[in-house]
Amino acid sequence: MTRPIRLLLADDQALVRGALAALLDLEPDLEVVAQVGRGDEVVDAARAHAADVALLDVEMPGLDGIQAAAALSASLPACRSLIVTTFGRPGYLRRAMEAGASGFVVKDTPSSQLADAVRRVAAGLRVVDPALAAESLASGVSPLTPRETEVLTVAAGGGSITDIARTLYLSEGTVRNHLSSAIGKTGARNRSEAAAIAAEKGWL
Repeated sequence: MTRPIRLLLADDQALVRGALAALLDLEPDLEVVAQVGRGDEVVDAARAHAADVALLDVEMPGLDGIQAAAALSASLPACRSLIVTTFGRPGYLRRAMEAGASGFVVKDTPSSQLADAVRRVAAGLRVVDPALAAESLASGVSPLTPRETEVLTVAAGGGSITDIARTLYLSEGTVRNHLSSAIGKTGARNRSEAAAIAAEKGWL
């Protein structure tokens, strides 16, 4: 008999992890071997438990799911990653694939489809939620430069121009220029609206 596909679940909500584990363990060819609540625990747990596929939530402490997928891809390429998230944002999908994730599905995917996605990822295929893939193509690549993204991410947390400049070791004039450019590119009226639009699209 072929050995089951060994799964690692990474989600900061214990209830969600438990529910996913219960559903996936019902499949005879899948076995949940480890669960973690932080993104920075993913690589060590995957290595310790010889996981074949890591199911990663996007929003976790330590590292987010996309950063964890990148870390897995770099440190343990034999373990494939499947992003399973509530946040079906097109920008997240693009960033996840660029980070080395093998798949991206939303949490309300039926359990039979999720199990099938796990099997396909384990077999070396790519799996993407079709509605999200279409939306990602329609919305295109983030128009923000890496520096604009950085400035807008810090701006999203509140704080003055001076605070942002101090945090990023930039001059206040440079911060104003980057914010002005980001506001223009997102079609927003101010920086908080620009940050909200960029976050909604998954660009931050």
